[in-house]
Amino acid sequence: MDNLEKQLICPICLEIFTKPVVILPCQHNFCRKCANDTFQAPNQYLPTRGGSVTSGGRFRCPSCRHEVVLDRHGVYGLQRNLLVENIIDMFKQEPPSPRLAAPQRTEEQRMCQEHEDEKINIYCVTHGAPTCSMCKVFGAHRDCEAAPLTAVYQTQKAELTDAITMIMGNNDRIQGVITQLEEICRTLEENVRRQKSQVCERFDQLYAMLEEKNRDMNSKVEAEQKEKLSYIRGLTTKHKEHLELSCKAVETGIKSMEEPVMAVFLQSAKNLLKTIGEASCTPSPDEVKRGYEIMDHFTVDFSGEARALLSINFTSEKEYEEVDGGGADPGAGGETQTAVGGGATTAAP
Repeated sequence: MDNLEKQLICPICLEIFTKPVVILPCQHNFCRKCANDTFQAPNQYLPTRGGSVTSGGRFRCPSCRHEVVLDRHGVYGLQRNLLVENIIDMFKQEPPSPRLAAPQRTEEQRMCQEHEDEKINIYCVTHGAPTCSMCKVFGAHRDCEAAPLTAVYQTQKAELTDAITMIMGNNDRIQGVITQLEEICRTLEENVRRQKSQVCERFDQLYAMLEEKNRDMNSKVEAEQKEKLSYIRGLTTKHKEHLELSCKAVETGIKSMEEPVMAVFLQSAKNLLKTIGEASCTPSPDEVKRGYEIMDHFTVDFSGEARALLSINFTSEKEYEEVDGGGADPGAGGETQTAVGGGATTAAP
């Protein structure tokens, strides 16, 4: 019976269950009044919890913290545990056994250590300790403030019940704060991922513009290279042809001078002199101008653009919309603004 009585104690009021007894989905039992008082405790983090008896909302089990969703009837919509109620009725009707009666009387009739024949029936308010009437009249507590033991017992028990209810309400509020903070953390992480993705996307666009500009400028350099190489190779061909003709004329002249027969030499000397003379009078092809191979006019100065890139930073949403929607055309010769991850920078073309 002693163990049975412990099973019939309400975790909130610490008394035997008062009917009706409600059972939560987690199988824990409570007095309906105690459960409703706990449910009605104000909690700013549970906005669905109203102040009326019939309001629905969420309710945490005081024993295991399991969250229960209540309907519009609130705690009054929970199922009654008729089995526990019947056991309570039977327990109250059962007379205490002799084996259990003695310890109970010992607790109720606790005797004073100083006066063994006196029951502890008063409470010393000054020292905060139970005592007997003899101690109050003649003993150590004669000058102390005293109160009836039963009254102090009921008062402190009520205070303890209120304190338990309050701390349970505080626990609910703290749990609400924790839930709110965890949700903020999840939202923050999601926003960070989205913003980092936007920044990477903007930088990819900037890289694409730089790559396009790089190809365009290299094309101009290659076009001029091709033009100059074509001109130089043409001059080289002409010089080779002129040199070949001159070498042939010299070679022919040397062979004629080796002719021992004067008549034969004279027959060909006139034409040979004419050929050598023409070769000598033919002007040589044009020469390349000095510095023709220099390409310094394609030098690029990116100091201004470097300063602009270093100044890239985040900007306000309004500035971002103005830059993204009405920026200058990069090919128009004016300044351009590039938004990067919500930021803008100005660079000279």
